[in-house]
Amino acid sequence: MANLIYKRVSTDQQSTDRQNLVLAEAGIEAPVEFEEAAGTYSRLHPLQRLKFGQPLKYARPGDTVHISEMFRLVRGTGHILDVLDVLHRDRLALRIHDGAFSAMDLTARHTRTGELLSTVKFMVQTLAAAGELQRELTYDGLRRRGQGQQGRAPPRPGGRQDQRRTRLVPGGPLDRSPRP
Repeated sequence: MANLIYKRVSTDQQSTDRQNLVLAEAGIEAPVEFEEAAGTYSRLHPLQRLKFGQPLKYARPGDTVHISEMFRLVRGTGHILDVLDVLHRDRLALRIHDGAFSAMDLTARHTRTGELLSTVKFMVQTLAAAGELQRELTYDGLRRRGQGQQGRAPPRPGGRQDQRRTRLVPGGPLDRSPRP
């Protein structure tokens, strides 16, 4: 039974160092590594990614796909459920070593029907929705930064912020407390 490692970074400025550390700490024996080229679009369905497709073609029933954290593979709810269906169909295990999904058996199926357990499905959908939100907030922030908006504008002298501060200063111009 083979141990297949999948790694991916979103940009050229990122590295797989953290993923390498997490996977090394897991002590995976005789791993076969598959690493996506930097800049692979995170919204691209994982089953359409070149390097994720390779371990699926290489794998045999009983092999385990190892990922440092789930969001290196998927962010969207539909994508993760599709991946889990393919892994189940091919009788492959998925082991996530860090993050929200690390304590879950994502391959747990109902003994009679073979369907993904409803509790697993619920947790996967909830955590994947959080991943989608994180991605959207990150993209929104990057878009604003690209448009020259770094967040809030700095306070202007004499603006509301200064007026609020002077209200609190005894004897300040906006102090309305009774004078002795």
